[in-house]
Amino acid sequence: MFWRNNSLSVVLGTLFIVSMAGQAWAGWLDYNADAALHGDAPMAFRPYLASGHFWEATGENWESEFLQMAAFVVLTCVLRQKGSAESKRIDVVEDVDLDPRRFADHPNSPWPVRQGGWVLKLYENSLGLAFVLLFLVSISMHAAGGLSAHNQELEAHGQPRVVALEYLTSSRFWFESFQNWQSEFLSLFAMVVGTIYLRQRGSAESKPLHASNSETGR
Repeated sequence: MFWRNNSLSVVLGTLFIVSMAGQAWAGWLDYNADAALHGDAPMAFRPYLASGHFWEATGENWESEFLQMAAFVVLTCVLRQKGSAESKRIDVVEDVDLDPRRFADHPNSPWPVRQGGWVLKLYENSLGLAFVLLFLVSISMHAAGGLSAHNQELEAHGQPRVVALEYLTSSRFWFESFQNWQSEFLSLFAMVVGTIYLRQRGSAESKPLHASNSETGR
């Protein structure tokens, strides 16, 4: 019963852990290979996990993912795409648009709905806020790790270190960010438009195979 009810999150969580371990291992090997080319001593695995090289790469990727999800959650509140499984229907009041205060007396309603007030206000925007917060945490990781890695490179070439503001306004930082952001928005675009014409039987992200291309939503 547990597996049937939680198999999607268990598999995705496992894939994350395996991929994270693979990134750490491959990143460590890549770092030491580059160090060998420059005649530097190799770094042990545990210190590598605290290095700017590791955290810059991790934060850089996480920030783009959470930016993607934050943007998608917020934009789908107000924008529509006719025929897409990822859009609310045109000119239809969906269940997600209903005022939760109408269900305050329902015994199965979550506690914030029954509580009301500022608690409900926070709860009804909690998903978007959570992804925005995760994005801010991730971009901070990218900035801190990237600054450390960048200063290490500068020192290796006999150049003076830079402070955080200099790094955050550098072309390097924004190149690292935009190269990931554009790929996330491209993948969202492909999903939104692709689900108009394409199907995947059994997937919650697809319209039914018998649905017309003009039918919006799932």
